[in-house]
Amino acid sequence: MTHDHDLVLRPTEAQTAAALAPPPGRTGGDLVVETLRSLGATTVFGLPGQHALAVFDAVGRSDLRLITLRTENNAGFAADAYGRITGEAVPLLLSTGPGALMALPALAEAAAASAPVIAVSSQVPVAGLGGGRQGYLHELRDQSASFRDVVKSVHVARTPSQIPSAVAAAWESALSAPHGPVWVEIPEDVLRAETLVPQVTGVDATPHELVPRPELTALAAHWLSRASRPVIIAGGGVIRSDAAGKLKQLAERLHAPVVTTFGGKGAFPWTHPLSLQSWLEDRYMTDFLEDADVLLVVGSGLGELSSNYHTFFPTGRVIQIEADLGKLESNHAGLGIHADARLGLQALLETVAEREDPYAPDRVRMVLSAVADRLSGQDVAREQELLASIRAALPPRSPSFWDMTILSYWAWSAFDAKHPNTMHSAQGAGGLGYAFPAALGASAAEPGTPVLAVSGDGGAMYSIADLATAKQHDLDVTWLIVDDGGYGILREYGCETGTELTRPDFVALAASFGIPAALTTSETLREDLAKSLSTPGPSVLVLPTTLKMFAPTHV
Repeated sequence: MTHDHDLVLRPTEAQTAAALAPPPGRTGGDLVVETLRSLGATTVFGLPGQHALAVFDAVGRSDLRLITLRTENNAGFAADAYGRITGEAVPLLLSTGPGALMALPALAEAAAASAPVIAVSSQVPVAGLGGGRQGYLHELRDQSASFRDVVKSVHVARTPSQIPSAVAAAWESALSAPHGPVWVEIPEDVLRAETLVPQVTGVDATPHELVPRPELTALAAHWLSRASRPVIIAGGGVIRSDAAGKLKQLAERLHAPVVTTFGGKGAFPWTHPLSLQSWLEDRYMTDFLEDADVLLVVGSGLGELSSNYHTFFPTGRVIQIEADLGKLESNHAGLGIHADARLGLQALLETVAEREDPYAPDRVRMVLSAVADRLSGQDVAREQELLASIRAALPPRSPSFWDMTILSYWAWSAFDAKHPNTMHSAQGAGGLGYAFPAALGASAAEPGTPVLAVSGDGGAMYSIADLATAKQHDLDVTWLIVDDGGYGILREYGCETGTELTRPDFVALAASFGIPAALTTSETLREDLAKSLSTPGPSVLVLPTTLKMFAPTHV
């Protein structure tokens, strides 16, 4: 007797093998790209190099968007900004040796700012690994060692089968709190070799949540509920964890004044009655913070810039919620809560009792008034007016990126970011040349949103080559260059050696790239900047002026 199911034609073993076989020509580079796409990547940054060509060829065969900058360091800054703006892990593709090492400053900034950058670098062929000094092009004794103390984690693949797992582990590490850059290294011959590994269609890379211990948040809530003069310091961790809303809820429940660090700009509304804004480089603010009987520090290690250059010594109890374990109590003893800022604030909101303090807004006004009075006697009205002009011209939700220049130092303390995650600077690691390439990365992250970059003429020279990138990708970035003929902030420190610079005609130089450019003045900046920001595509404004800093209070 014959049954229907006996008539089903089953594939032969050869047919099954043929169906499962990967398409011809796939390489280790394809495994990298397939894994990144499977994890959710849509955009990659970098520039091709000889050892990494298999990865770039694979990118060309994929639907990934490639943003190529003109130096690896600037590509790293752009990736950093893309990660900050989106909260997503972003791949940075690098070649071996010099190309990889060029990205070190950018990865240091990403580490300081907790930006989730996935640096994927080629390496010399397998035969040259282990420090054998066989003379391969770009050979280093131990390439990954150069990055191990900078990045959050290092992941190495030495065979094609290891690539998906190594990339997935790096992705998970980058997005687990605290976010940060990671390093993936794959030899050139492994990237180039054809592979029998099937197409990567599903990989697991779930970030770990960093939940606070309940006995710690219960004690913190007890202290805060019974405090007489509680104050909150909100750092960059509040921004990275998207916790501004929870911060505002807690501050209002406790009637606690809030000051934001320079990395935490926008974490708390600037004009809120409880807002101390960001005047951390001021002795009046330092004194106010020292007087708090309970100080809640969220998402900050209270490092040099957040402590008025380590002149801040709290006299009350300190509670610190921090995702980076190494920063807990690193500067001030207290109750350290190892947790993501968002989850830590949520735990406090679930346990803290409401506290009344009708005089808190008055105390805030007194501090800000004292700061304003101090500035009024220093002949710095023009610097304040420039910031006001920029703020008026910049759309409220447009990101801005600030280099290490005098106007940026002012902006750390005095600029209203309006919204969380809209003001970024290189104050984490403090390297020059950050603003413009970072703004390009932000523009790639939010097409159609105008982005502002602010540089001095010295810092601008680090990034001139990427005017070509702005033009090539038609990125909507306005670059404001404050031209004072040198390293103005170093002059402020009293240094006269090497601080005077020959520089180009920035307007003519930008025009040579086909980018609209113009001179502006202090009086016309607001109008000129508004026009540039409202015009699609890249543009450059040059402001020839010499600015001064407000007087320090930590010396």
